[in-house]
Amino acid sequence: MHHDVIDLRRFYYNRSLGRVAQRILRDRLLANWPADSVTGMNIAGYGFAVPMLRPYLARSRRVTGLMPGPQGVMAWPQGMANHSVLCDETAWPLDTGSVDRLVILHGLESSDHPTALLAEAWRVLGPGGRMVAMVPNRAGLWARIDNTPFGFGRSYTSGQLERQAEAAGFVAERSGAAIYIPPSDRRFWLRSAMWWERLGGRIASMLVAGVIWAEFSKQASAPAGPGQGMKVPSPLDVLEGIARPRPVRDPAARDAG
Repeated sequence: MHHDVIDLRRFYYNRSLGRVAQRILRDRLLANWPADSVTGMNIAGYGFAVPMLRPYLARSRRVTGLMPGPQGVMAWPQGMANHSVLCDETAWPLDTGSVDRLVILHGLESSDHPTALLAEAWRVLGPGGRMVAMVPNRAGLWARIDNTPFGFGRSYTSGQLERQAEAAGFVAERSGAAIYIPPSDRRFWLRSAMWWERLGGRIASMLVAGVIWAEFSKQASAPAGPGQGMKVPSPLDVLEGIARPRPVRDPAARDAG
């Protein structure tokens, strides 16, 4: 089941609960990747990650919002040159190894081909590149109620998310949870949302959080081939300090001399 870009835009930009969720998730991302740490980098977001990317517009080299075809696309950011593009979920219009930081939000849980999607994420990331994936928490309340985008598609446990990404070649770096308030528009929950986030972060419980996230890195193997020769020591070099054997002169030659 795919999200609809109109519903996603309405939730994150028009609904009070969505604006609170946007702030919480953005703060989590900025805690991992401060805006001043991505200067000169290429940043991309897949799914509906654009609410997370605005802080990086000023300092990064390029910011691209990738939106899958079944979801639809919207122009972003408002009032500025467009940075978003419609794409196939397994064929992104980005060069191989051209991305330094990648955010996936509302993309993995609704994908028809999550393994191929992660393979495409691996392709576009450069060596040492980082990816943060945010998905609905299977044990949380938000995944059980369909009045938010986190109630659609597959929900995950932390272990499931890490295993799927590691199968695609990524290395897990750190993980956590976010959005500890219930999916309610009541003023009490909205006003106390940041207090619940601080409390949830201290108790480190993923049972009540609506979202789990994990950061992964792309570790590329060192190149091997022409010009990358390896010196293999001689067995005699290993026996350092032991005299090398000398050939014995032919006795007949010695007598002849």
